[in-house]
Order: sequence, then C-alpha cells, then structure tokens
Amino acid sequence: MVKISVIFITLLSSNILSFGQKTDTIRITPELVNTKVLIPGTHRWLVYFKMGADSPRTMFNIWSRTINKISHNGKDAIEVTQVWEDKDSIMHTTRSVSDAKDFRTLYHTSWWKQRGSTSLDFSTGEFTMNNRSLTKQDTAQRVKRFREPFDKALSQYTLNWHLDLEVFPLLPYKNNITFLINYYDPGSQEPKWVPYTVTGSTKLSGLDGQMVDCWLLEHSEPNNKEVFWISKKTKEVLKLEQQFGTRYRYKIKLPFSN
Repeated sequence: MVKISVIFITLLSSNILSFGQKTDTIRITPELVNTKVLIPGTHRWLVYFKMGADSPRTMFNIWSRTINKISHNGKDAIEVTQVWEDKDSIMHTTRSVSDAKDFRTLYHTSWWKQRGSTSLDFSTGEFTMNNRSLTKQDTAQRVKRFREPFDKALSQYTLNWHLDLEVFPLLPYKNNITFLINYYDPGSQEPKWVPYTVTGSTKLSGLDGQMVDCWLLEHSEPNNKEVFWISKKTKEVLKLEQQFGTRYRYKIKLPFSN
C-alpha cells in the first residue's frame, strides 16, 4: 500500500510539474503590453539577404520607422510611419495608428511601388484598395479574400504584424516563456496566433566594443526560423536572423538615424 501511495504521489507531482510548465505559454492580452517603452523618433534598420551561409550579402534595403505620440479621433494614440528604400527608390510606405494604451490598431494605410495603396479604418470598418471601397455587401471573390479577414480582425484584439519591430518591445520578458500573439497584417490574411519563445539571454557587441545584454526571442515553423535579439535595457529589436531553407535574411538596427 505504501509503495502504491509513493507511485501515486510521484505521478501526481509529475502532472503538476507538467501543468506548471504549460503556464509558461501566455496569450498576449491588452493588459500585458507596455507601450511606455517605445522611444519616439526615427529608427532605422539595415535589411539584407544571403543566399547561403557563406554567400555575400545582397538585396539591401533601409527601413526608416518614425514613432510619434498623437491624438486620433480624440483618443491618445501612437503613430508609426515607415519608409522602405531599396538601392535607388522608395519601394514601400505605411502609416499605422495604434491605441496608446494597448497598441490595438486604429488605422493603417500602406503603399507598395508594384501594388498600389490600401487603407483600413478599424473604427469605422472602412476598407479601400487603390481608391475602391471593399464592402461586406460585395460578393466578388477577390473582394471577399481581403474583406473577410478584416472583418474577423475587427471583432478581436489583434496586434499589427506590420509593426512587429514595435510590438516585440512591449512584451513582458522572462526566461523560458512563450508568447502567443494574435497578429493581423492589415489587408492580408486573417488573424493568426503566432508563438514566440524566449530561449535565453546573450550579449551583442555594439559600438566601441560595448556589450549589450539581450533576450533571444525565437519563432520556428517548417522551412522558417527567426531569432530576434531584444535589448534588455531599451527593449528595442537590435537584430534579426531569419533562415528559410538555405537562404538568410537579416535586420540590423543602425546606431544613428540620419
């Protein structure tokens, strides 16, 4: 009887431990984000690719992202504007407005050199693409492909996937935790819960040999692995290394904005 009791207690303890480990996965809800850490002003990242681990760098872009505190329809908000430059032109611009308290999207407009423009108003439900209004009443399959994901996003708390470099600083970091973020890239596919795991800490070499303490944040799926270096002090994303197949993409935060 004593032996059976010991076995039972051991199994019970094991189950409790397993349950405890599961609590390390948290869904990001409005009360868990801290928008106060965002640093107003212009920030820039160098973005480039490598076609193999030992291949030369290629396909260079500069991403400029400017953060401002504004008022939007009488509500405190945070505006993020983006300008993406390739070797000789501007290829993409966006203006995103998010709630200052929980960073939910209020408004998003974007322009691509090859695709034109889209605007989504999360307060009124208006969606325009290249000056055409996409309404719920329009039954055209092409319209529904864009409109239905937007309608789903309107009924949920989502964060703007196009602002991932601004979203990651907002999270409550600690060791061995997985964040589930309900991401929606405005004008794209429907909202999706995406897991990101804090796998540990490391130091990143900065200017003048300065060593910067960073969290390592990872996301993996078939044929795609992303590792982000997040500064423990400023909460900024300092580096991304992404591997998809045999190719790599990097984002490196530049120390100066001009």
